[in-house]
Amino acid sequence: MRIAIPKEIKPQEGRVALVPDAAAELVHAGHEVFLQAGAGEASGYPDSRYERLGIQILPDAAAIYEKGEMILKVKEPVGPELELLQARHLLFSFLHLAALPALTERLCAIGLTAIAFETVEDHGLPLLAPMSNVAGRIAIQAGTHYLHAPAGGKGLMLGGLPGTRRGRVVIIGAGNAGGNAARLAAGMGADVTVFDKQPAKLEAMMSLGPNVTALYPYREALDKAVADADLLIGAVLIPGARAPRVVSREQVSRMQPGGVIVDIAVDQGGCIETTRPTTWDAPVYSECGISHFGVTNIPGAVPKTSSSALSASLTPWVLRLARDDWRNDSVLRSAVNVDKGKVVHPALL
Repeated sequence: MRIAIPKEIKPQEGRVALVPDAAAELVHAGHEVFLQAGAGEASGYPDSRYERLGIQILPDAAAIYEKGEMILKVKEPVGPELELLQARHLLFSFLHLAALPALTERLCAIGLTAIAFETVEDHGLPLLAPMSNVAGRIAIQAGTHYLHAPAGGKGLMLGGLPGTRRGRVVIIGAGNAGGNAARLAAGMGADVTVFDKQPAKLEAMMSLGPNVTALYPYREALDKAVADADLLIGAVLIPGARAPRVVSREQVSRMQPGGVIVDIAVDQGGCIETTRPTTWDAPVYSECGISHFGVTNIPGAVPKTSSSALSASLTPWVLRLARDDWRNDSVLRSAVNVDKGKVVHPALL
């Protein structure tokens, strides 16, 4: 198969779908791999690294989309990329279509087949997990920064010091993203409260240390925790579906001014009512006196780390998808979002 990797064009998105060694695995398997010039540079991989391993470099996006049968990219297609997609293409990337109805309609109109990384389910979410791990950790780093007074925050050091109180971090969802956020916040010395409905996840969170409390999200307990939070992290996920709204505008309005919200679920529409998508060019806005961080490609801030982590998980799935009989693969078949112009994934119907 001819597998084409475009350069990402979302603001401050430096990830590349496959690092050179990963792309070389596809070449060794007998596939032709094409890379748009400069696609790996922001992740630390110049074109020459790819060329030495048999990957063919094409000058621009038009050439990439014309040559490729499978279009392998990190983020959902935007802007001019949509003009280059064709019905013959098999698109494999993060899509988040539940929160993007206009993109869903456009992909259907093109008539292609699209499989989303985030709907590949095989004993978990193997392609979403590494990026969720990154996003959870960056959420705490970003939240810590925006709690600083020069950034508009309440001037609080998250871990506290002798003679001061610890910062209060509330995390809703204890999956990969929320769990990683909790680990980092706990390690920094914050007072961490994590909400989840699954007892096994609550137990895992409790094991992080004595400064972590793990609770079932009863309405009253969640309401009090949100009001007391210095940093609120939203990390609720239903694979492929729009994120449920679990925190209302009224609850946000009761937070103390200068607090911070980071909604990791923003890709899927956000789990906090006051959340709206932002970019790394303008990552934060204020609502109800609270700084909101709603960047939709959080891992793009660390492209070298993110690209390596994604490639390690992605390579075997690309090899499976590049087979002529990939539709006999039950996991891949169930991950299809749009098939030849029709929405087919249950979470989107």
